[in-house]
Amino acid sequence: MIMGEIREETEKTAYDPKIAAFLCNWCSYAGADLAGVGRIQYPPTIRTIRVPCSGRINPLYILKAMANGADGVLVSGCHPGDCHYISGNYVARRKFALIKSLLTHVGLEEDRVSFSWVSAAEGGRFAEVVKGVTERVSALGPNKGIFKVDDGGAADE
Repeated sequence: MIMGEIREETEKTAYDPKIAAFLCNWCSYAGADLAGVGRIQYPPTIRTIRVPCSGRINPLYILKAMANGADGVLVSGCHPGDCHYISGNYVARRKFALIKSLLTHVGLEEDRVSFSWVSAAEGGRFAEVVKGVTERVSALGPNKGIFKVDDGGAADE
């Protein structure tokens, strides 16, 4: 009986969330690369999606990631004022405020989506951001899947 209790406890603590990470090509992706080159440890919970600029992320990408099973989403770009495309991160900042209110409106927990600014020289900061996002999403548990994904009728075949 004790082994069964240990197994249950291990299963509870073994949950690793799946986090989709949209990273700006010029800063955040380079920061993630620096963390890897510098052998800075961070949780292997993120699935990296490289985008040209954080300002180009369509809010539907975030909703689609959540609908397709991501437990959380991280969007990371250049620091304000340091964007390769001049004002892309200012556009992103405005979108982030809108996305947060939209997610709350559709019933998702606000901590499932995180936004951060990480430069190419901040490998350590990138690792800390990923750790923080992983902790917050882990505390929320698995995504309940409030979205219905249209599989194009594949289930009927």
